[in-house]
Amino acid sequence: MKVGLVGCGAVGTRRAGALAGARLVACADPAPGRAEQLAGTHAGCAAGSEWRAVVGRKDVEIVIVATPHDQLAPVAAAAASAGKHVLVEKPGGRNPAELEPVIAAAARAKTLVRVGFNLRYHRGFRRARRIVDEGGLGELMFLRARYGHGGRLGYEQEWRADPAVSGGGELIDQGVHLIDLARWFLGDLPRVEGYAPTYFWKMPVDDNAFLLLRTADGHAAFLHASCTEWKNMFSFELYGRTAKLMVEGLGGSYGPERLTVYRMKPEMGPPETETEEYGGDDDSWTVEFAEFLEDIRLGRQPAAGLPEARAALSIVETVYRSGRR
Repeated sequence: MKVGLVGCGAVGTRRAGALAGARLVACADPAPGRAEQLAGTHAGCAAGSEWRAVVGRKDVEIVIVATPHDQLAPVAAAAASAGKHVLVEKPGGRNPAELEPVIAAAARAKTLVRVGFNLRYHRGFRRARRIVDEGGLGELMFLRARYGHGGRLGYEQEWRADPAVSGGGELIDQGVHLIDLARWFLGDLPRVEGYAPTYFWKMPVDDNAFLLLRTADGHAAFLHASCTEWKNMFSFELYGRTAKLMVEGLGGSYGPERLTVYRMKPEMGPPETETEEYGGDDDSWTVEFAEFLEDIRLGRQPAAGLPEARAALSIVETVYRSGRR
């Protein structure tokens, strides 16, 4: 299939390199030279500064939207309206209301929209999902997760620090990944408590977010997202009645990705422990896009689609509103 890319920054470039056999035919970015540089690494790819030219091309079948948050929903809605299937980066928009035109456009045009929650496709989480689905943890009880980085010089001047562009801070940036993973394992989380302060960075958005989310029957997710972590880190612990699993590290600066399963013995005491470590390159982006190609082939709704993004953004919005009160 032929792909058009809107947004040629770090994430867009990574997406362009993980097309699972599809072909990039056009890309656009308003930053001078950025689209041309990316197009030079993909034979026959056209480059420009105007995203509408990509969306309007007759040969483009899939549009990837990898822009700052304020442009995600408008570009995705335009692409869906033009009859294109769409992969839009998380969080999909700045708030749940921005997703409604995308949902309506996709329904009218009968196109598919996937939201880029690529952490689901890391090898540790693919294995974790199989363990849970096979009953390897018993009945799930609760989870605890942390995700953070340390920023960089000038971080408070980037678009993520501008609420008009980003829609918020660390909660809507990395925190939305944790919310999605929590919902993926525990289901709907209608009971929301949270606090999103700014401790260090001189910016009008949060640099930390602390959440306690609960299902209707009381299963809990305790989440912490931070850009004052200093040493990049990721930790996800899922607790069942007979075992616990832990995914830690995401590769690169987050450290080696590992999955550890702790299985309770009949006599309790120290558990049986099994650890898998995943080396090599992060293949989550390719696996995710390959699944999207299969979604399109089968005409099925993507597993991480607009409903999942809307639910995650609704939790983000609830926490931000509680902070304003």
